[in-house]
Amino acid sequence: MFTLLPIIFMVLIAFTNFDANHQPPGNLFTWTGMQNVTDIFLGNATKTNTFLGILGWTFVWAIFATFTNYLFGMLLALLINHKLVRLKKMWRTWFMIPIAIPQFVSLLLISRALEPSGAINVLLQELHLIQTPIPFLTDPTLARITVIVINMWIGIPYTMMTFSGVLMNIPADLYESASIDGAGPIRQFFSITLPYMIFVTAPATITTFVGNVNNFNVIYLLTAGGPASLDYYQAGKTDLLVTWLYKLTVDQHEYALASTIGIFIFMIVSVCSLTVYNRSAAVRKEDMFQ
Repeated sequence: MFTLLPIIFMVLIAFTNFDANHQPPGNLFTWTGMQNVTDIFLGNATKTNTFLGILGWTFVWAIFATFTNYLFGMLLALLINHKLVRLKKMWRTWFMIPIAIPQFVSLLLISRALEPSGAINVLLQELHLIQTPIPFLTDPTLARITVIVINMWIGIPYTMMTFSGVLMNIPADLYESASIDGAGPIRQFFSITLPYMIFVTAPATITTFVGNVNNFNVIYLLTAGGPASLDYYQAGKTDLLVTWLYKLTVDQHEYALASTIGIFIFMIVSVCSLTVYNRSAAVRKEDMFQ
């Protein structure tokens, strides 16, 4: 009841004209068939441009947000867990501070600090490093780079802790056997450490990718989808499909169009995640990994 009925309701709404102009009881909405789908792909050039543009940025964002955190979290875990590094607990604690603070608080504060008259621009001007404020959130390209960098700041600690747990559970006798066979640190990393970490973390990485496709908090709390663009329909240059869907639903009350986009998000995410998961070594070699 609580799982299937909302999904069925959303799917059915996509085949109606339920919007701000068709609200019961004054003006009932009606069935329109595939009209919303054709509007997105064929009927309305602005909506088509918006959907394709946001879809492309959503994939770019999800790839960078996932694999920058994955790569740098892995490197940070390897560095902290190295036998020559002391005070490991202290370093882990320091890097955990960004995720100990509620995310909506830290993101809203960073958003204010990155404004033209915010703390960061004011500080850089006081230090005479810049003459005019840097448009962190108002330039489309720079805004996209900014949200990726901020996501690294709050995302790397998660992956660092995951990889730290994996590293602690790699059997020590594997490294002892490799040393006896003459393998150096680099060969041990590429033959033992890296394959083991990828094997164990592959399902979690797919989950992270799906989460980043629908990452509402980072985008909306930092930029609210902006900067706005006349080329887009009710969307900005940093909007993801999920934040565009939110604006259409909450701000514009275009429920039918939002439901259609929700169906496409489900199709894209489910197909990509299931395909990658079934082709990963964690599934294909589940009983073979040593």
